[in-house]
Amino acid sequence: MIGDMALTLHIEMIPLGAWQTNCYVAHVGGGPGIVKPRAAWIIDAGYEPGPMLRYIRKHELVVEKILLTHAHLDHIGGLAEVHEQLPGAPILIHEAERDFLTDPMLNLSAMCPPQVIAPNATGFLHHGDVLELDGLKFQVRHTPGHSPGGITLYQPDNHIALVGDTLFAGSIGRHDFPTSDPRKLFASIAEQLLTLPDDVKVYPGHGPATTIGEERTTNPFL
Repeated sequence: MIGDMALTLHIEMIPLGAWQTNCYVAHVGGGPGIVKPRAAWIIDAGYEPGPMLRYIRKHELVVEKILLTHAHLDHIGGLAEVHEQLPGAPILIHEAERDFLTDPMLNLSAMCPPQVIAPNATGFLHHGDVLELDGLKFQVRHTPGHSPGGITLYQPDNHIALVGDTLFAGSIGRHDFPTSDPRKLFASIAEQLLTLPDDVKVYPGHGPATTIGEERTTNPFL
């Protein structure tokens, strides 16, 4: 829980599947006595999404959006199942990866069968977009390099950034895939992440959470 009693941001990290991909449920809790349904977002939908769906049901959340940090197989492998369970929730991804969801060559599942053909996106994200979750505004930052449409979701009031596979605790995203670009990856980290305050908590696509300050001072790749 992050924030104050009036507007508490919950970020639930749920590692899914054999890849242990960090997928997230974000929701805002009200103060005592608040009884209205709580809006929620899903951020990424990896293989075997059952634990994430159970968390949503247990906490009686209403999923407003399914947001994808990028569309590699381990971040979309459970998207079809999630969409089947939550057909009313729009699927949003950066416009640069509009074709990745249904193309196994682009989402890399052609190299790691079974091939993933996920539902199409229902909308597209752009750098500078502002998304609102129950009163909290998130900035969409385009952070390409690991993949062309990688994004970071930054919530400045609560000092959190969901960064996908751009930055990890002590590491950075791979940049040797066919659609990767190491120059863009390092530019994304330098211009979009390391410009954030040191106390910003970083929620990556794999491994433990970290902070911008920790990575700025100790990450050997930076």
